[in-house]
Amino acid sequence: MARKRRRNDDEETAIDMTPMLDIVFIMLIFFIVTTSFVKEAGVDINRPAASTGKKTDSKSLVVAITKEGDVYIDGNQVDVQTVRPLVESLRAQDPESAVMVQADDASRTGALIKVMDQIRAAGVTNISVATQKP
Repeated sequence: MARKRRRNDDEETAIDMTPMLDIVFIMLIFFIVTTSFVKEAGVDINRPAASTGKKTDSKSLVVAITKEGDVYIDGNQVDVQTVRPLVESLRAQDPESAVMVQADDASRTGALIKVMDQIRAAGVTNISVATQKP
């Protein structure tokens, strides 16, 4: 005689969560990979307002000038005379990148001109000055 096996209620209600977790992790990886990260100067800069400013989509090396005239590249304070060799070495890694200068609204024009002169001496012709919408 064959006996009927009685099922537990636990066996019927168990749901396998593995496929759902796989999908969630795949979506997480997708969003992490497709996210574009904004490169900041590493210091607080109050950019000047300009109504004719345009948004650039190219990858840029960011050089920041504070209101005191301090120069920062990749969040590290540098001397104006060391801007040229640093830009040359960073451009060697990515020759197509442009240079974005973020000068504080209260910074002196002379500091901006000195930094831009050093960048041009490094062989960069695509230099942008960061502004904000008024």
